[in-house]
Amino acid sequence: MTSLNEELLPATRRALLHRVAVAQVEGRTPSLVAGVVRDGRLVWTGGQGRGEAAEGIEAQYRIGSITKTFTAVLVMRLRNEGLLDLSDPLEKHLPGTGVGEATIAQLLAHTAGLGAETPSPWWERTPGTLRPELADVLGPQPLKHPVGRRHHYSNPGYTLLGSLVEAVRGASWEEALNREILEPLGMTRTTVQPQAPHAEGWAVHPWADALLPEPSEDLGLMAPAGQLWSTVADLCRFAAFLADGDERVLSAASMCEMRTPAAPCEPGGWDSGYGLGMQLLRMDGRTLVGHGGSLPGFVAGLWLSVEDGVGAAVLANATSGPLPGMVAGDLIRTVAEAEPRIPQPWMPLHNVEQELLDLTGTWYWGTYAYALRLAADRGVELEPLAGRGRGSRFHAQPDGTWIGLDGYFAGETLRTVQRTDGSVSHLDLGSFVFTREPYEPHAAVPGGVHKDGWRGRDL
Repeated sequence: MTSLNEELLPATRRALLHRVAVAQVEGRTPSLVAGVVRDGRLVWTGGQGRGEAAEGIEAQYRIGSITKTFTAVLVMRLRNEGLLDLSDPLEKHLPGTGVGEATIAQLLAHTAGLGAETPSPWWERTPGTLRPELADVLGPQPLKHPVGRRHHYSNPGYTLLGSLVEAVRGASWEEALNREILEPLGMTRTTVQPQAPHAEGWAVHPWADALLPEPSEDLGLMAPAGQLWSTVADLCRFAAFLADGDERVLSAASMCEMRTPAAPCEPGGWDSGYGLGMQLLRMDGRTLVGHGGSLPGFVAGLWLSVEDGVGAAVLANATSGPLPGMVAGDLIRTVAEAEPRIPQPWMPLHNVEQELLDLTGTWYWGTYAYALRLAADRGVELEPLAGRGRGSRFHAQPDGTWIGLDGYFAGETLRTVQRTDGSVSHLDLGSFVFTREPYEPHAAVPGGVHKDGWRGRDL
């Protein structure tokens, strides 16, 4: 039996504190705080700087565009309740916007072609009362690109999604957020307006160690794109939810869907992408999911490595300087490499059906060799024996078939084809025929098998 101390080792804790301290100094930010969550549990917090850092996990900072992920969760809940479909055009549920041909999925993934910002004045530093209507947010020419053709990050797009939530739910975005996400997850220190103790937002002079207060505006209709205030403790709770889901809010399967790339990176971008309300990037060989955020006076980063079971939240109160996303990635790497995840113990299947056991072993698609293995709950895994190729996991269906979960065959149906005597002739996978021998003579190989069979050098 494996027993682990859930606390981090002293050397790991010191390495985390050192990274945060360096970030605060090099980023020239009045304060910087961070937290690390491992396997759903907050295991470390630290900070450096002014009084806000002394408040630690209880100090609120503005989290900017991390708010978008909360809005996306609300939209996914509506989808799961059958109140909308992600392929629905916006016009179906929120008519009269002028951009109603864009689908809900395209808005979530920033592929709707909308502009990045609202018309002047800059919405982040001016009150939301200047934009009382959606037309004021979108402007006279809201589309900058053809709908669905490219990824172009859009803050107005998430205003539309917030308004969509209100129209379909029949409640304000803030009410839905509190009732459907924050209360179930116990995120009591995540709010639309700041609550003490909270950090003040500052601009730091680029050539002098001098501070200038930044305004803190109520964003009005733009709130679903960047309004929220939160703490490292609450964001670590949210990171745990993004990893495993919570049936009170959104299932693990839906969270996996949100983490799946739905849009490519922007032209010239690096190894990154976007899911449904979540940013995706490769860092230090790891796939990280989460979101960054900024508003005048604040920068924030929330990132998670699902494979390592480690997430990190980093918050600072300076308009520019610190790079919270990079710091969060470094915190994740530090924990994952210093204290790698202990694998779950191998356990035999609860029961094995002989009919399924008979399907295991080697199968051939033409001359490509594959291995079929049993998995839990009557699932199967098909993997190329050469180590490269079209492998997938499959989930069992009530009718005796399997549906692909990932890889090339995601969504495709795997079924057995039987002979007249009831024995299995071959496997059919999306029209691909898998046989026990390469080009088995009597199997239903498309195009048939040459009557002369295999030949040597002398043809």
